[in-house]
Amino acid sequence: MNKIETFKRHLDEKRAIKIIAGIDNFNKECVKNVVSAAEMGGASAVDICYNEEIISMVKEMTSLPVFVSSIVPTELANAVRLGADAIEVGNFDVLYKKGERYSAQDVLNIVKETLKLLNGEKTFICVTVPGHIDISEQISLAMQLEEMGIDLIQTEGAATTSATKSGARGLLQTAEVSISNTIELVRNTSIPIMTASGITTTTAAMAFAAGASAIGVGSCVNKLNSPIAMVAVVKSLFEVVNKNATERQLSNI
Repeated sequence: MNKIETFKRHLDEKRAIKIIAGIDNFNKECVKNVVSAAEMGGASAVDICYNEEIISMVKEMTSLPVFVSSIVPTELANAVRLGADAIEVGNFDVLYKKGERYSAQDVLNIVKETLKLLNGEKTFICVTVPGHIDISEQISLAMQLEEMGIDLIQTEGAATTSATKSGARGLLQTAEVSISNTIELVRNTSIPIMTASGITTTTAAMAFAAGASAIGVGSCVNKLNSPIAMVAVVKSLFEVVNKNATERQLSNI
């Protein structure tokens, strides 16, 4: 079973965990630590920026499927040729912080151009649906992406809201938008949904309860300064997610 097929199996079992190094994280040492933590902690995949040296480095150091994220069609198509196991249109959160916004049409244009450049080459493709657009637009976009054969949709929300509480209440507040978007998209499409933005060990179970097939986790891992702490967080996520998956299986017996 190849790498992406294993990831698909985790999606089917609703226990996939993607650890995100960051679309703008070009710090090789940081990326290396994030990827190592993802593998050691039991994650299902890693997500990195488009950079030829970083893609090559990560492919050599991990057995996990490697997602490459970008909003540039030529980079996404080239990432496949460089050995990416999957490509992702997004993640947009970090770009929002720079004042950039992407509409549903912007996303569709990027996807269409990327597919054109791939010229029929079979590739696992994930697309982030902008969390700031109206939910009806998100649903419409998701339906169009499903018709285009996209494999996975990622939700978001953290950059569109600001937590006003600390501790667990703040984490819940940050994740609320992305999880609510997940609920709506799961109800209206059959494509697997990955919940990202504000997802931590505290909120991961909520994402799967909302119908997600996967979670995308970034800042609670990639912002840590200690490789040991990174591994500890990924392991905690693995334990929470797999405990929930086991409980769901037992409840269906």
